[in-house]
Amino acid sequence: MDIENVNCKLKVSQCADMEISYIERPIKVTQEITGLEKLVEELHRVFSDNHVNVQDVQKLMAGYKSDPKDWRKYAKFDRFRYTRNLVDCGNGLFNIMILCWGPAHASAIHDHADSHCFMKVLSGRLHEIRYDWPEKIQPEVMKKLNKSRRRCCSESEDKILNDSQHCENDSCHNYGGKIDGQDGGQNGANGKENGDYDPQNMEEIGRTQLEVNDVCYINDALGLHRMENPSHVDGCVSLHLYCPPFDSCRVFDARTGKPTEVKVTFWSMYGKKINRVIEATRNDIADSQ
Repeated sequence: MDIENVNCKLKVSQCADMEISYIERPIKVTQEITGLEKLVEELHRVFSDNHVNVQDVQKLMAGYKSDPKDWRKYAKFDRFRYTRNLVDCGNGLFNIMILCWGPAHASAIHDHADSHCFMKVLSGRLHEIRYDWPEKIQPEVMKKLNKSRRRCCSESEDKILNDSQHCENDSCHNYGGKIDGQDGGQNGANGKENGDYDPQNMEEIGRTQLEVNDVCYINDALGLHRMENPSHVDGCVSLHLYCPPFDSCRVFDARTGKPTEVKVTFWSMYGKKINRVIEATRNDIADSQ
């Protein structure tokens, strides 16, 4: 199944016959949407169906042309960190929010908790830096793909290789050479045999510069990423949609690849700032978007 046709009402790992696609085709705008409220209305309409294509959501996001008068009331900046500001909770099916990035603000490297992530720049410029998953750490969708790829023999033979058997079929090679986070029967270069954590730098696999009205998409099958405002002078505002919604994810140490579970919180909801004490903790500073 092409990634454009997966049902983004489901978690990525639950999409039937999910396959990885690293090619993001140009989005052809088929519907011009006037106003952020109209975009939210259209999203509610689309998500009322049983099946919601990734491509359909991308087209809606692309069809809306940024106008500050639409989103200014949601744009809450903070001097020290970027903010997440809820616009609409999507009846529990999706979250759409505005993120405000002060000069040089950036997120940590993070995953997306097995959900779909859409991003659109409303003002300024954002850089997206993508990373490969650290060795011995896999998202749920990759575990599913690896399991299906171990079915190397024909259906007529009705045989599934176990972890100790070797497959000569190139199409069945495991993601990163591992099965469910193990070494796949071979020791790493450092001689580890028991799956102990092996610190190493995160591997960067791509960079994209997003300008006003650009839209991009990511899920855990496509890798990890971090976002940053490259300007040291100007702020940036971006629109994000997550489906299904999630309230926690993992952030990764760039030097070691070590993951940490963090809660994701809102700075404001529906244009009103949340009254809470901001604690200067690692989790609060490293909140993923």
